[in-house]
Amino acid sequence: MIDRNSKRNHNGFTVMEIIMVVVIMGIMGAIAIPAFMKLLPGMRLNGAARQVMGDLMDARMEAVKQNNQYVVLFGSPSANQYEIVDDDDANDAASTGEKIVTRDIQANFENVTFSSTGNPIFTSKGIAKSLSDTATITLSNGAGGCKEVRVSITGRVKIAECGDSS
Repeated sequence: MIDRNSKRNHNGFTVMEIIMVVVIMGIMGAIAIPAFMKLLPGMRLNGAARQVMGDLMDARMEAVKQNNQYVVLFGSPSANQYEIVDDDDANDAASTGEKIVTRDIQANFENVTFSSTGNPIFTSKGIAKSLSDTATITLSNGAGGCKEVRVSITGRVKIAECGDSS
């Protein structure tokens, strides 16, 4: 005779095994979360710098593609915002009827602020107009981090560490 209890189907986990997994995951989370929180300000700063760089490169590309001047106005319409302007009348500013795209740095990147040494203007040839050397957009976060987005007279856009002369 076969004892039915000896051939039990042992699929699944016991309550004790599940509790142990939850406890171990809780301990790992308690260790990992503070370390991750320290990384967030730097990640936000890098993301903001990449967004500004990407928008500047897009403005340059659109200027060439549309055979038209594009202006990027930093601090407009308010602090921590900038406008990308399809400058149809070539007056180096936003005018009525021109296509304007407004970006807000703090909408996606909390605690990141910026300042600018100029407003890059890209000509239909993709070069920067009216820049004596370079336009520099300095981004900073509340944790002391700092990045610069630089636009050269040739229209090249790059990200650098603050104070890096290259």
